[in-house]
Amino acid sequence: MPTYLPTLKQLQYLVALKEHGHFGHAAQSCFVTQSTLSGGIKELESLLDIVLVERTRRVVRFTELGNKMVEKAHRILREAEELSEIAKSAGKPLVGDIRMSVIPTIAPFLLPKLLSQLRKERPELKLFLREETSRAACESLHHGHVDCVLLAHPFPCGDVESENLFDDELFIAFPKDDPRDPPAQVDPALIDESRLLLLEDGHCLKDHALAVCNRPELTASARMMGTSLHTLVQMVDNGLGLTLLPKMAIDSGILDHTDIIARPITSERSFREIALVWRKNSPRGNEFRLLADIMKQSQNWVISQK
Repeated sequence: MPTYLPTLKQLQYLVALKEHGHFGHAAQSCFVTQSTLSGGIKELESLLDIVLVERTRRVVRFTELGNKMVEKAHRILREAEELSEIAKSAGKPLVGDIRMSVIPTIAPFLLPKLLSQLRKERPELKLFLREETSRAACESLHHGHVDCVLLAHPFPCGDVESENLFDDELFIAFPKDDPRDPPAQVDPALIDESRLLLLEDGHCLKDHALAVCNRPELTASARMMGTSLHTLVQMVDNGLGLTLLPKMAIDSGILDHTDIIARPITSERSFREIALVWRKNSPRGNEFRLLADIMKQSQNWVISQK
């Protein structure tokens, strides 16, 4: 009796349901009806004679076997996509679709310049972008949802290859009338942890800020969190504290129309490394290196050399 092999479509449905935890939302992400997705998973369970999902009116709960199937399905789907990538890489480089995740502390400041440059140099390239925190972006990369990620090192992103683009200096930002009146270059020891404003967990810039200060106790002391750099700037401008900002955000005008002063920090790690990251051994690795070269060569970027 021949062994039944799940289809890629059934595995896609299963993975989508796990990610969304809702049949309707999973179906939307797969561009099918809810009945089609539900039927595909039921057929998979029936042909394998196993239960993968426990269905109730309120909860979608995966069985232990179902979770194991999802973990394996991620790898199968990713490898199936790589078959297509092998064919793409055999032709003209940087033609067609590339899906890229970009972290929020880079996207609004770098993307306008990047997209303009790519339109000029690679008009046949279609770059599909999604903005995600560093942790979510790396998960998307390893699950095959994106092809590469534009993020900031250091950050643990798993088994990847990367190309560093440039260093982005970090500055301490404080209200113009700050009573402590920090010097032209700020020593990390002068940073008042009781006033430090940081991004929420999941943003690598939070970890970079703490590394700059070289004071791990600030993690517990940080009393206020922001959802974005723009939110942090508004908080500082309203006298709620001080924060750290990357140079690319300052150069892009994030402090325009505010009463905030930004000064450099005297620390060995007073910068983050902007990098393009992709899965290790990806068949499109040469394309991503070429894409990184285009980014580095762009004359519109101000690159800090450390």
